[in-house]
Amino acid sequence: MTMDGASRLLRLAELAQELGAEPVAEEARELAARVAEGRFYVACVGQFKRGKSTLLNALVGYDVVPTGFVPVTAVPTVIRFGDTLHARVRMQDGSWHDVPVSELKEYVTEELNPENKKGVEGAEVFVPSPLLSFGMCFVDTPGLGSVWTGNTATTQAFIPHIDAALIVIGADPPIAGEELTLVEAVGKQVQDLILIINKADRTTDPERAAAAKFTREILEKRLHRPMGEVFEVSASERAENRGPVRDWDKLLASLHLLVEDSGRNLVRAACERGLQRLTEQLLAIINEDRDALQRPIEESERRIGLMRETISEAERSMRELNFLFMAEQQRISDYFVDRRKQFFELAWKASEKEFDEGLQSIPRGFGPRYRHRVMHLSTEIAQRDVMPWLKPEQEEGERQYRAVALRFVEMGNSFLKKLEEAGLSELARMPHALDPEKGLRVRSQFSFEKFLSTADPPSPLSWLADVFLPLVGARKVLTNEAREFLRHLLDTNSSRVQNDVLNRIQESRDRLEVEIRKLLHEISRIAEQALDRARKVKEEGIPAVQSAIERLDRLEQEVSTLA
Repeated sequence: MTMDGASRLLRLAELAQELGAEPVAEEARELAARVAEGRFYVACVGQFKRGKSTLLNALVGYDVVPTGFVPVTAVPTVIRFGDTLHARVRMQDGSWHDVPVSELKEYVTEELNPENKKGVEGAEVFVPSPLLSFGMCFVDTPGLGSVWTGNTATTQAFIPHIDAALIVIGADPPIAGEELTLVEAVGKQVQDLILIINKADRTTDPERAAAAKFTREILEKRLHRPMGEVFEVSASERAENRGPVRDWDKLLASLHLLVEDSGRNLVRAACERGLQRLTEQLLAIINEDRDALQRPIEESERRIGLMRETISEAERSMRELNFLFMAEQQRISDYFVDRRKQFFELAWKASEKEFDEGLQSIPRGFGPRYRHRVMHLSTEIAQRDVMPWLKPEQEEGERQYRAVALRFVEMGNSFLKKLEEAGLSELARMPHALDPEKGLRVRSQFSFEKFLSTADPPSPLSWLADVFLPLVGARKVLTNEAREFLRHLLDTNSSRVQNDVLNRIQESRDRLEVEIRKLLHEISRIAEQALDRARKVKEEGIPAVQSAIERLDRLEQEVSTLA
């Protein structure tokens, strides 16, 4: 009889327990429980201050997750169905503690638990909400881009557990660079993405329309698939039962449809993803344990000593390379500064000519309307000239980064090669683990800055000046101001392009260094744990070793079958 997903996960948990891999066993048991209950996770993601927590409270009809005007959420909080309203928190030691919903903020907010100092792994809130009664669970994730760096890492780590997502954006800006990178990572794992523009009561219809169009287009380009409707809502209005409904009913209908049409498939997909991830971890442990049993203890100790020595050597080499990179980074920075100067000189001449020609088509009206038109002309020209320049700058940034990163990649692979040549047979594939052809490891965060507040000053004095200046023949003042605004846009946005490229190079180099360290240390950690287990078995004699190897062979076969 074929085992269902939950049964396979429970058996995998038993095998992990037998292997002493408690973290794998615990995750398998938790996943089995939610598969058996038909629960799937719909994460609410986006930048901080998007109103994610307020949105979730409005959707379930209860104020269960804290909200505020500063970055609030510190750890992922799962909102699931329950007959009564209650909450619990999970600590990093794996224990659960029931807490009153009113005290939840002491564990999940940045104000009372900054950078998660209390060691909370997650929280669950049980809510008697009809929307959640058929298995859907909402997840309130820490916002990106807050002043607390741990927030972003926490949200990124939760990605493998996401089954669908509410992408909460705004109109200014619609979707930022780091936010886009996260949505892209989520979108590659899950199919169902629901796009929401929150705080619709604080923006105009044209602003929301532009934001929706921009977000849909950029996500379709990144994810290579069509995106659905963008729902415009005001969570705060709905929570207080005031104001226009907007797209709220359509959003609820979309969520009900997700439950009815996709819920079962989402649970099944979560089960298969979890099985694949967890079996890979167990197979790696089994292979290392078996090798440690088959070789002499002295050889294992020699291997681990060599690993530690190689890692120390790698650390020293990376520190030396860091000094070289600092000099290279200064050279690259100077290089891109010169490129920007050249671009600005050429772009300004062309843009100024284009501006003068464009003025001829603008009606010679009066007041703020004329200001708006000439300023809009400046913005259009600047954007048209700057955006095409972004691509060649990024390509040049890729080329410069590859040249610098190649030294780190060659160094990392040379150390992996040393480990292989020292007789570490299981590392035969590792010299290719660091790809010298891989380019920048982070995406561009550049977005064109329009400076609308500069273009359309809201002060009454400026408004009156715009009205009366044309009457005294001073229209030229406005056109000169618009021309200077054009220069300002070109200068600022070309600097933003330059900074974007340089930041990507720096951050990519940092991530590469982390990859190298993680790879080397992970090899050592697995080997040390296997040696500790092998030492205990070998103390019992050859029959015990043979029995242990046969046991590992059986476990490997069963784990592979479960996958």
